[in-house]
Amino acid sequence: MVEKQMKDLSQRTKEFALRIIRVYSSLPTTTLAQVLGKQLLRSGTSVGAHYREASRGRSDAEFISKLGGGH
Repeated sequence: MVEKQMKDLSQRTKEFALRIIRVYSSLPTTTLAQVLGKQLLRSGTSVGAHYREASRGRSDAEFISKLGGGH
């Protein structure tokens, strides 16, 4: 069950990042839209990276710590 949930979350974070990239690509080229869009792109795509790092933790406690921002 846990393995399936982890795979599901991994897939969902990847799909989320791809949606964020599509949103960023569709933004107008105005300075304001690009500045805000770049921040959205950085924060939206970092979710998957943080999850991947946490999932490689050595223990459940390390996993929780890394997802909670405690690293």
